[in-house]
Amino acid sequence: MTASCVRRLPVIATPLAFALLLGGCAVTRVDPPAPAPAPAQFKETALWQRAPSSTVTTVPDEWWTLFNDPVLNELQSRLVIGNENLKSAVAQVASARAELGASRAAQLPTLSAGLSGSRSDSGSQTSSSNQRGPQNSVSLSATAAWELDLWGRLSQATSGSEARYQASVADLASARLSAQATLAQTYLAMRTAEAQQALIERSIAGYQRSLDLTQARYQSGVAAQTDVLQAQTQLKTAQVQGLEAATQRAQLEHALAVLLGQTPSAFSIAVNAALPQAPEVPTVLPATLLERRPDIAAAQQRVNAAYAQIGMADAAFFPALTLSATAGYRNNSLSNLLSAPNLFWSIGPALAQTLLDGGARRAASDQARANADLATSTYRQTVLTAFQEVEDNLVLASQLRAEAQLQQDALQYAQRNLDITNEQYRVGTVSYLNVVTAQTSALSSERTLLDVRNRQLAAVNQLLKNIAGRWQDTAKAQ
Repeated sequence: MTASCVRRLPVIATPLAFALLLGGCAVTRVDPPAPAPAPAQFKETALWQRAPSSTVTTVPDEWWTLFNDPVLNELQSRLVIGNENLKSAVAQVASARAELGASRAAQLPTLSAGLSGSRSDSGSQTSSSNQRGPQNSVSLSATAAWELDLWGRLSQATSGSEARYQASVADLASARLSAQATLAQTYLAMRTAEAQQALIERSIAGYQRSLDLTQARYQSGVAAQTDVLQAQTQLKTAQVQGLEAATQRAQLEHALAVLLGQTPSAFSIAVNAALPQAPEVPTVLPATLLERRPDIAAAQQRVNAAYAQIGMADAAFFPALTLSATAGYRNNSLSNLLSAPNLFWSIGPALAQTLLDGGARRAASDQARANADLATSTYRQTVLTAFQEVEDNLVLASQLRAEAQLQQDALQYAQRNLDITNEQYRVGTVSYLNVVTAQTSALSSERTLLDVRNRQLAAVNQLLKNIAGRWQDTAKAQ
């Protein structure tokens, strides 16, 4: 090494040494708060306790198979392919993945190469001749640059991008779970409308027989004309209710088509008036299941991203250190361009620091901290809302199960009363008003039972969604 090179080393090393010294003192990383803890057990009754973690088993992801409905299973298999909202969520994941790749690439050195040629006339005499004239210039060069991440700005940017990517993945899972639950609920509501329609059709047939009987009794002088009018009114009212049930069923079928990404005119489902049985909810349900909810995971990742943004904002208060090197060849023609006399090069660090910015960096740091507080509050509210949703549907599923049993008993009594009243009317011991009252009571009881069963199915479906589409098999724990 020559003496001139030795003298130049302090000039190059001084900014590097100064930056490394500052880097040893700088702390820009701010850790996010700990995740919200889960309670030991749910509030609603002592049945819903936290199960021991060593005894739980994960239910398969196809949670809708608990309803034991082949048509629902087939529709769910088509949902991921056709649903447009899920396609949008997939595109958001791809965008976040690309952002993560870009942030990782920013931490690596860059290398660029260029070939340029120009012809110019400066208006001055050339060095080799007393004559003026245009000059040619051809240059072939390569430049390498690398920003040293002394203050963690680039690593914090990568951490933030990683958190946003994970949040987008969780958003996709949440959108998929929400679409699956919406599809299941719409399908179950459609089957309930079909059952209501079938019930009304049976009632219409019964009302028609009662009208025929009443008209025969009126023609024979046994019954009054008011009995015929009451029977006709009841029949027409039931026919209107049947049209309403058919309209509701058609609209729900249209909603299913849109969920699957199809036009309603190109989609149809065969009518089946049988409602599936509601799955049996386990008597031990661990509160830690909520930790698997994708919306909670997404909110927590956004907290991490917000705190990474604080580190990036704080790193702006420190200088940026970049190492760069350039080498190439320059000549007035392409001939003999790659020769030693035409070689040029340069190498050295560059230290840049903003001295005055009018408070922009401080404002960015304050904004990053405010956004972190907002993300933290949103995350905690998401957790609280999740616990409320589970508590609501736990008590709802339990109460509706008991309500369905009571309503089944009420229906049996109403049907028995209708049979007795019809027989009494045939022998002439009661008026037709008694028949109308008994028929209305029986129809109302059976429609109420269908409504309770639909609400029970909806509560279990929502509960499955609230615990991320799965619960634990705790048979071994009991």
